[in-house]
Amino acid sequence: MKKLEDYLCDYAHFSPQKIALKSAEGALTYHDLWTAVCERATELLLEQSSVYVTRAKQGFDFVIDYLAAHKAGKVIIPLEKDLPDERFQEIITLTAHANIPDVVSDILFTTGTTGKQKGTMITQTVIISDAENLIDAQGFTSDITFIITGPLNHIGSLSKIWPSIIVGATIYIMDGIKDLNAFFTTVKNAPNKVATFQVPASLRMILQLGEKQLKDCADKFDFIETGAAPISQADMEIMCKLLPNTRLYNTYASTETGIIATHNFNDGYCVAGCLGKPMKHSAIKIDDNGYIVCKGKTLMVGYCGDEDETNKVLHDNKLFTKDTGHLDEEGRLQLIGREGDIINVGGFKINPVEVEDIAKSMPEIADCICIPSPHPVLGTVLRLLYVVKEYHSVEKKAIAKYLASKLESYKVPQLYTQIEKVKRTYNGKLNRKAYLPE
Repeated sequence: MKKLEDYLCDYAHFSPQKIALKSAEGALTYHDLWTAVCERATELLLEQSSVYVTRAKQGFDFVIDYLAAHKAGKVIIPLEKDLPDERFQEIITLTAHANIPDVVSDILFTTGTTGKQKGTMITQTVIISDAENLIDAQGFTSDITFIITGPLNHIGSLSKIWPSIIVGATIYIMDGIKDLNAFFTTVKNAPNKVATFQVPASLRMILQLGEKQLKDCADKFDFIETGAAPISQADMEIMCKLLPNTRLYNTYASTETGIIATHNFNDGYCVAGCLGKPMKHSAIKIDDNGYIVCKGKTLMVGYCGDEDETNKVLHDNKLFTKDTGHLDEEGRLQLIGREGDIINVGGFKINPVEVEDIAKSMPEIADCICIPSPHPVLGTVLRLLYVVKEYHSVEKKAIAKYLASKLESYKVPQLYTQIEKVKRTYNGKLNRKAYLPE
């Protein structure tokens, strides 16, 4: 099996002047990138450790380090760029004493929104299989510029480097999208079509603050992918309207499962929660309890240094998730929710994502999160924490009335609190754990 670095080497020889990497700091051709990777690999070979732990900063240096570590036969462990030093050292200690199988190439640490962070071990087979899944299902080609704005230690963005290199595309790295003018300038200046991966929170920001710019650039977008968290029906419909000729993908993936399924919701079936059919190297089944079970070449090897946790989710060559869903008559995965997110109110089990989606369809609401809250009489009730759009205002009663017009009565929150910002993880997921009582 060809490795990722083998593809890079091929392009360095056969398309040496093709631009491989771009950013605000400049550009590297495939020849330049391969040369830098080889030089860095030589340096890494001098280090005794079989693992290379590093912070995944948004730039050329990390991409070079990542590919060089592979070439040098090291296991690379890319961590959040702002990870505290104490946690950084903990991970070095953990991985130094762990039994890491020889086939492992990367250890990616999960965000830990539902528990402690875990080091997910993946192989080159996983990397290539994930890449081929994306190339086949989403149509990566050599003439696109793929714009990466998210953290490179997270599979959502890191996994876009893999297919881009395999097809010989150009990768443009940005540090987030807070500067929307810079993002849209990059889109406009790309020589051909562009593609990008954006978590739903980032897409919502683009829609709220850059709707006109997005519409003006509509012909430049080949495809846009979202994932890592649920996207609301309202945002999906707005995107379809603004980008009528762009493929818009909602993808089911995780660090543990790899890239599993995807759906173009701009192709006649725009329904929140639809994540499409399994990709070429993957398969999905729903167990008797409604949980999603994944099979195929993209599954992790296990959790680094944690055999017990591994055995809970990975056995019989299957990955047992805590996500619930069903397969519709077309074989498409319809996601219902995650077990840990469900809120029990008076015997009713409520998926907070459903409440949040409806709330975010209000013109005045910029963002929100629905959480359980203690009540002296009723026990547990729903509380909606919401952010109001700039230059807008909304009464709590108006929110409750709006939700009551679209939801069953037991799903309408009893409590409402306006906040300045919803807490999220560094990769855009709602940080529900941050709102749980200590």
